[in-house]
Amino acid sequence: MGRDHWKKIWVGSAGNMVEWFDWFVYASFATYFAGAFFPEGNDTAKLMNTAGIFAVGFFMRPVGGWLLGRVGDRKGRKAALTLTVTLMSASALLIAVAPTYSVAGYGGAAVLLIARLLQGLSVGGEYAASATYLTEASAPRHRGFASSFQYVSMTAGQILGLGLLLVLQNTMSDEALHGWGWRIPFIIGALGAAVVFYLRRNMLETEVYEESGDDTPANERGTVKALLAHKREAFLVIALTMGGTVAYYTYTTYLTKYLSNSAGLPKQTATLVSFCALIVFACLQPLAGALSDRVGRRPLLITFALGSTFLTVPIMTMLQQVGSFWPALGLSLLALVVITGYTSINACVKAELFPTGVRALGVALPYAIANALFGGTAEYVALWFKDRGVESGFYWYVAGCAAVSLIVYLAMRETRDIDLNRVGGADSGADRRTPARAQSS
Repeated sequence: MGRDHWKKIWVGSAGNMVEWFDWFVYASFATYFAGAFFPEGNDTAKLMNTAGIFAVGFFMRPVGGWLLGRVGDRKGRKAALTLTVTLMSASALLIAVAPTYSVAGYGGAAVLLIARLLQGLSVGGEYAASATYLTEASAPRHRGFASSFQYVSMTAGQILGLGLLLVLQNTMSDEALHGWGWRIPFIIGALGAAVVFYLRRNMLETEVYEESGDDTPANERGTVKALLAHKREAFLVIALTMGGTVAYYTYTTYLTKYLSNSAGLPKQTATLVSFCALIVFACLQPLAGALSDRVGRRPLLITFALGSTFLTVPIMTMLQQVGSFWPALGLSLLALVVITGYTSINACVKAELFPTGVRALGVALPYAIANALFGGTAEYVALWFKDRGVESGFYWYVAGCAAVSLIVYLAMRETRDIDLNRVGGADSGADRRTPARAQSS
């Protein structure tokens, strides 16, 4: 790929990393601030309260997907990406200054809720805007590889959050972390988002967007009306996301709490397991993305779904019994290798389904709906099963979601060789696939 392609990937990925740092540190630090916003009581109940607010943020993602997807299709990918990081900076700052229960009663929880809603609005647009931007900015025969950097940057954001947590755990007392130390990552997140705002204001628009040749009328770009002309693709995004998002949030966001709250590992050990596993996971994404450029997207998706359907129950069962770092790390890596088949390429697969005039909205809204229903609720569902004394029910839930997506992967068409400039256009249909390998890079 050329220098301009790499520059676009770098700017898009850097912003995505900060966005997801802010999004994930909420979950990573929840065990420390859960007691700050709610009265004394059962530890699992307090985690369920914070997990509930975490899930509420997901229900704003469809709104953010619609609003910012519309901006991305009408005003450009650059405009949408700049707006998302502005919202994220404001939400991180709100959490950093939110008053505790002892100071303002449930007023602090209300501030936390508002901030999480803003985060949901931001991330609802960020995913689609960055997925669309990275897919369109790459050379046709390298789309899988380039778009895989979305999850590299997402995971890098989480790694930074966990790394910061490890540093604070080893430099601050437990009392200080619970008292005020948990505010530090949100201050850093707000400052990082401000830096990214500057970078994104100077980023380049994609050539695919500027030279769009699809049939979407100018006044219908980014509208629900235009999206309804692609109902099949929209439902396909929801269905293919279902299994992947549940598995992803289970083995990333929820894993640290699961290892400490269910497996009984010390918080520092659980955090270190997640930190090390995610570093390997991030490195796997470009390799799997590049593989999809050679063999296609469907083989990787099918491999993920088969592995997640049949391995989730034994992996989660064994994780509950681990008593030390190395077995926990090995099982966590096995799970993350399995879901790499989904995470490495799902961004480009979704972007490849829609024409340019509705691509950002087409990726954003259906994906956000799927995440609100399945990804955002995964942690809450897991804790609900645990609170009822049937934690193993959650393992079967994750496996079942993957099984549904497996059916979709087996039935869907291959998208690797689709020409982004011709998807949904007048000359699409029988000729909508073009030999991407023959196109210039």
